[in-house]
Amino acid sequence: MAYQGQESSVFQGRSFLKEKDFTPKELEYLINLGLHLKSLKKQNIPHHYLEGKNIALLFEKTSTRTRSSFTTAAVDMGAHPEFLGSHDIQLGKKESVEDTAKVLGRMYDAIEFRGFKQKTVEDLAKFSGVPVWNGLTDDWHPTQMIADYMTVKETFGKIKGITLTFVGDGRNNMANSFLVASAMLGVNIHILAPKELFPEQSVIDTAKGFAKDSGSEILITDDIDKGVKGSNVIYTDVWVSMGEEDKWDERLKLLTPYQVNMDMLKKAQMPDDQLIFMHCLPAYHDTLTTTTHDVYEKYGITEMEVTDEVFRSKYARQFEEAENRMHSIKAIMAATLGHMFIPEV
Repeated sequence: MAYQGQESSVFQGRSFLKEKDFTPKELEYLINLGLHLKSLKKQNIPHHYLEGKNIALLFEKTSTRTRSSFTTAAVDMGAHPEFLGSHDIQLGKKESVEDTAKVLGRMYDAIEFRGFKQKTVEDLAKFSGVPVWNGLTDDWHPTQMIADYMTVKETFGKIKGITLTFVGDGRNNMANSFLVASAMLGVNIHILAPKELFPEQSVIDTAKGFAKDSGSEILITDDIDKGVKGSNVIYTDVWVSMGEEDKWDERLKLLTPYQVNMDMLKKAQMPDDQLIFMHCLPAYHDTLTTTTHDVYEKYGITEMEVTDEVFRSKYARQFEEAENRMHSIKAIMAATLGHMFIPEV
């Protein structure tokens, strides 16, 4: 097998806090490496690039996919992951982020953080002296982007030139990450949202800067017909994120017209084999959870950001996407922490 030691070494020791931490070519490399590691997993070929490494998993926010993917990815690559939840450590409570970072950096080879403030993950990287990976903050979700574009490439055989429409809250971390990552990768990115939830101008400006080089076309609109026409991927997320539980009244009023349903998919005007639906999960497509049941009891709504029909349709790729969280995180960890020689992909 061929190796590209010099190229892969540019990742060594680096943190991944937001998309623009890496170049477009480096993001493409991580996507391809994730697909390569997925192939190894499917063939039961060992890939212990992190043998003997210890990884701290810091979680202020709960998670199914992020925790599971970091844990299984670490174990598959020979590392030992240690989960540290909000009740397990004193991060920001009895001990500053700086002091915590300095302690953990002396005990662990890398740190994953999933929480609220972007400054927290930035400070962990600044003071720990080891690679830090952003598993999600209120501003960015960079590790999700690698998994999502792995899924796009598996489906369409390419990334550049694809059109992706993100529907919903245009100011949340997913919308921010999609704007920037898509512009970097040459994807035509549409943000379809009510005007009250349009992205911050600073994020749009960052994306436009990358789009000049990549050829990406950016559209920010509240017009559903314009937003989804020509889209290959229609993507949505929950309307109310963790920490925003007081916003249900506002978000339901603003976003109910932007529910992803079959009528919206038809507006894409694309052949069936050129259109998919994606969602980073969890999804509120029925009333089978405590949250959705409570919303139903209060508002009489049985489906929110996506209908159950779309969620279970032939267009849906959310579970392939969820699996790719594990493989993409392997790629990020292997590149920034693993052996100097990573397989050429």
